[in-house]
Amino acid sequence: MGWRLSLVTCGIYAIYWFIVLTDEVGELSGDPSFTGGKQFLLTLVTCGIWSFIWAYQVGKHVAEAQWKRGLMVSDNSVLYLVLNCFGLGIVVYAMVQIDVNKMV
Repeated sequence: MGWRLSLVTCGIYAIYWFIVLTDEVGELSGDPSFTGGKQFLLTLVTCGIWSFIWAYQVGKHVAEAQWKRGLMVSDNSVLYLVLNCFGLGIVVYAMVQIDVNKMV
């Protein structure tokens, strides 16, 4: 549903989704410094370059959260990075959202 709202709102919902999703992943992994506002600001300041670092980091944080909950760990950080390199950041958001939904 997030990708649909992002499409209808011309990407505005994608910004909200990015920030809230990053906050939730940071909370689940136990890293209070991994916040959506900070990651979004870094992405803006670096003209999008930080989004590649974020894609890798979010994969590592999801894996950490899975490990802490005793779930099967799926470290998709490289996959997220590659998808982001091909301009498929919205797919990364969706995949991270699926992993987060399994933990909540």
